[in-house]
Amino acid sequence: RTQPARTATTEKMTESKASILLVDDDRDILKLVSLRLSAAGYSVLTAESGAQALAQLAVARPRLVITDLRMEGMDGMALFERIHGAMPTLPVIILTAHGTIPDAVAATQRGVFSFLTKPFDGKDLLAQVEQALKLSGGTDTGAAPEAWHAAIVTRSQRMEEVLRQAKLVAGSDASVLIFGDSGSGKELLAQAIHLASPRAKGPFMAVNCAAIPEHLLESELFGHAKGAFSGAIYAHRGLFQAAQGGTLFLDEIGDMPLALQAKLLRALQDRSVRPVGSTEMVPINVRIISATHRDLSESIRSGAFRPDLYYRLNVVSLALPPLSERREDIPLLCAHFVEQLAARYSKPARTFAPDAMELLVNASWPGNVRQLLNVIEQTVALSTSPVVPASLVQQALRDDNTVMVSLDEARRAFEHDYLVRLLRATEGNVTQAARMAQRNRTEFYKLLQRHNLTPALFKAEKEKA
Repeated sequence: RTQPARTATTEKMTESKASILLVDDDRDILKLVSLRLSAAGYSVLTAESGAQALAQLAVARPRLVITDLRMEGMDGMALFERIHGAMPTLPVIILTAHGTIPDAVAATQRGVFSFLTKPFDGKDLLAQVEQALKLSGGTDTGAAPEAWHAAIVTRSQRMEEVLRQAKLVAGSDASVLIFGDSGSGKELLAQAIHLASPRAKGPFMAVNCAAIPEHLLESELFGHAKGAFSGAIYAHRGLFQAAQGGTLFLDEIGDMPLALQAKLLRALQDRSVRPVGSTEMVPINVRIISATHRDLSESIRSGAFRPDLYYRLNVVSLALPPLSERREDIPLLCAHFVEQLAARYSKPARTFAPDAMELLVNASWPGNVRQLLNVIEQTVALSTSPVVPASLVQQALRDDNTVMVSLDEARRAFEHDYLVRLLRATEGNVTQAARMAQRNRTEFYKLLQRHNLTPALFKAEKEKA
């Protein structure tokens, strides 16, 4: 005789099959539905009461719960409330022979994924299951992430592969170059590599090479002696010395000025730095991790980046996928951000209605995880109910495309647009444009080079007109 699917409770769940916990006090219904789900390729766990279901959830977490509404003892809604309190991202489908429209509305408003009335069509059930699993951010095992990458919230296979590579390279002192779009989490990955490395007990220092003017960036990196320049009223060690024995993260390395690239290369080759205004070299013991959103191969071809520095930094390269290519992480990230925001503002945690979560999963996310956080914060702040509706998500996605950039990115964008307007106004005359910008020609040329702007193109633009 075929054993009921509840014997699967003693089996190890695998990642190849999405696991579903089925709860019903009617053994015949339990067997019928579990056979249908098993035939569709799912790994099915069963429980004959709400108490049994909670006991199973304490051992291993499925991807979805399907429960009957009317059961002896704990009913389906009470079970949902217990699940929702502990695992808000775990979707729950409720089945009942006694369903009414008010029941369905009340259940979905409280966060239940869907509400199906018996007798239900098998195709409808499987469609609901497929949709719930698509929007589920849970994991099969419920295992906590390893401490070294606990800050990186993911269940994406692509991200897991990046983390596996990061763990391998972390054990060495090889320089790492991280490629990824703005907002994709490059600094978090750099921190994870540091925490997985033998240098984990040392400092982790980070600097955005695009956010600091060239003359200040040199001092920030290498330090300066007292009196080295106007305003240097005390000696400054610099980040290389501050990161001694640890890791230095150079973000947006592709935006570093050429002159400073040469000094950085020398520091890496000699394993020592000379503070600005000093005649003495200071030995350094620092692991370098750098990152960029630029195509450095193109920057090398255009002369904006030194190839020798590129090869020095790019011993191992890691590429972070954009959020649009790891959509399975969106529900998980949403739950993570909601929990953070609830703690920050001392407010009850919110959940997202199923159609609201579907909008989030299907959005384009040009600003990646940073943009998702902004949308979540806006919707949670404006929500007046425990469940965030789809209308608030639509509003947040419409507002300025929700691409909330950092001050550094906004400053860079303004500078680029300002230079373009100057060159158009002067028809590519650098002398005139520099005068209007109140900058000398040398400094103005450096600005143009930083933004890859060629004055001759604006002269050609006039000729075409």
